[in-house]
Amino acid sequence: MNWMEMSLNDFQDALASDNATPGGGTAAAVALGQAAALTAMVCNLTSGKEKWSAGWAAADVASRVAAEVISRSGPLAQEDSDAFDLVVAAFRMPKETEDEKSTRRTAIRAGTLRAAEVPLETAQLGMKLLDVLEDLARDGNGNAASDVGVASLLASAAVKGALFNVDINVSSLPETMSSELIEASAGMREECSARSRLVMHAVHDRINS
Repeated sequence: MNWMEMSLNDFQDALASDNATPGGGTAAAVALGQAAALTAMVCNLTSGKEKWSAGWAAADVASRVAAEVISRSGPLAQEDSDAFDLVVAAFRMPKETEDEKSTRRTAIRAGTLRAAEVPLETAQLGMKLLDVLEDLARDGNGNAASDVGVASLLASAAVKGALFNVDINVSSLPETMSSELIEASAGMREECSARSRLVMHAVHDRINS
């Protein structure tokens, strides 16, 4: 199932079903894609418009990041659910003999590692998007400042939601497999909040100026 080829209604129905996938990690990646799409919209409303020439540079930078995020967020949504399906399949493997138990354990850990790596990439991309939104909010098309705010909120939710999935998966992995992921995600939630606040302040200032 390709989630990006579904209608919004069908995707929401899939999320609401009693199936484990799509789940929060997929939803986080989809939210990140929407954040990037909104960012691209504001860039398009800014670039080449003489009235907003002060924001052309910010729009150029943000447009490149948004394009990268848009192209990757859809595959990440799919990869997230695929990774969890691998974990479920691994838990269903036979475990009668010691060899079967060992094979099953290895498969579970490999699947769980992948289920942590995918949302970590989602979170990292979300941070990259958040990093360009403050300048866009401050200097881009002022009529679309609120859209930058919505993009920031969606990106922040995507980052923090993805990090929940990282945390829950690394918690069941041995330290030798989880240490790099833990190090890569350390402090990201707090940094996400800090970056998001800067964007929110820029949006409020722009709207009320």
